[in-house]
Amino acid sequence: MDVFYTLTSLLDTLTSEIIGTSGLFLFALLIITLAGIRLSRSADIIADRTGLGEAVVGAVLLGAVTSLSGLTVTLLAAGRGLPQLAVSNAFGGIAIQTVFLSIADLSYTKTNLEHAAASVENMTQGALLIIMLSIVLLASIGPEIQIFHVHVATPLMCIVYVFGIRLLHHQHDRPMWHPRMTAATIKDKPDQNTLQNKSIVPVIATFLISALAIIAAGFILTDSSQALIEHTGLSQSFVGALLVAAGTSIPELVTAVAAVKHGAPTLAVGGIIGGNIFDTLFAGAADIAYTEGSVYHSLSQQESFLITLTILLTAILLTGLLHRQKQGVANIGFESSAILILYLLGMLVIGTA
Repeated sequence: MDVFYTLTSLLDTLTSEIIGTSGLFLFALLIITLAGIRLSRSADIIADRTGLGEAVVGAVLLGAVTSLSGLTVTLLAAGRGLPQLAVSNAFGGIAIQTVFLSIADLSYTKTNLEHAAASVENMTQGALLIIMLSIVLLASIGPEIQIFHVHVATPLMCIVYVFGIRLLHHQHDRPMWHPRMTAATIKDKPDQNTLQNKSIVPVIATFLISALAIIAAGFILTDSSQALIEHTGLSQSFVGALLVAAGTSIPELVTAVAAVKHGAPTLAVGGIIGGNIFDTLFAGAADIAYTEGSVYHSLSQQESFLITLTILLTAILLTGLLHRQKQGVANIGFESSAILILYLLGMLVIGTA
C-alpha cells in the first residue's frame, strides 16, 4: 500500500509539473503572437516612410526582431550546456518558418504568393540563406579550428551576413534586372495613407515594445522547454526542432499572414527569408555562449539532417520564386506543397530517430 501511495504521489507531482510547465509555454506563445501582430503593421509603415522598401525592411528589421525570442532561447540553452537544444531550435525554426510561407500562400487567394512577391531582393536572400546554411554544415564535419574557444566559421558567417545585407540594399537602389511584371504581380509601392503622417517615432516605439515582449517570452520558453526535457525525457533535438522552434517562430507566421492580408506579399516573403538568414547566426551565437568546445562539433546526426532539410526547403522556395507559377492545387504553388510535405516527413524522421 505504501509503495502504491508513493507511486501515485510521484505521478501526481510529475503531472502537475508538466501541466504547469506547459501552461508557461503556452503563455509565452500568447505573448509572441500578440507582439507579432503589431510588428507586421509597424514594419510596413517603416518601409514606406523610410523608403527602404518591403524586402529590405523584411530582411533586416522584421526578420531580425521576429527572431529575438529564438535567439534568447539559443543563447540561454548553449550557456546552460544544452548545445543540441540551442542549434535544433535555430534550424528547426528556419524549417518551420519556410513552411509558414505555405500557410501564407493559402491565405493569399489572388494568385500564388511566390508569383506576386517575386523580387530580385527576395531571390538574393534565398541564395544567401543557402550559402550560410552550407557554412554551418561544412563547419560541423570539417576540422575544429578555434580562436579563443570560438570556431572560425562563426566570424565567417557574420562577414557573409553583412556582405549579403549590403548587396541586398544595393539591389534595392540599383537593381541589374527585374522580374517580369504581370497582372498578378504586386509591386512594392508606398501606401499613400501612411505617408500623410510623416512622424515615425510612434511607429518605432510600438515596434520596440513588441520586440521587448518577444525577448521576455524567449526567457519563459527556455525555462519551460528545459523543464519539459527533464520531466518528459524527450530529446533536446526533438524539443528544439519541433516544440521550441514552432513557438519562437510564431511571430514569423503572424507577421507573414498579416502582411499578406493588408496587401504586402513582398514583405511577407522577405520577412520569412530574412528571419531565416538571421536565424543561421544563432549557430554562431551558440558557439560563443557554449564554452565546452565547438558547438558545431557537438551536433548529432539529427541536427545535420535538419540543416540539410532546411537547405532543400530553401532551394525549393527559390525555385518557386524563379518559376512564378500563377495558380496551383488548393490555391498554392507546387513549391508550397512540396515544402509542406517534405517538412512533415522530416519531422517524422527526427521524431522517430
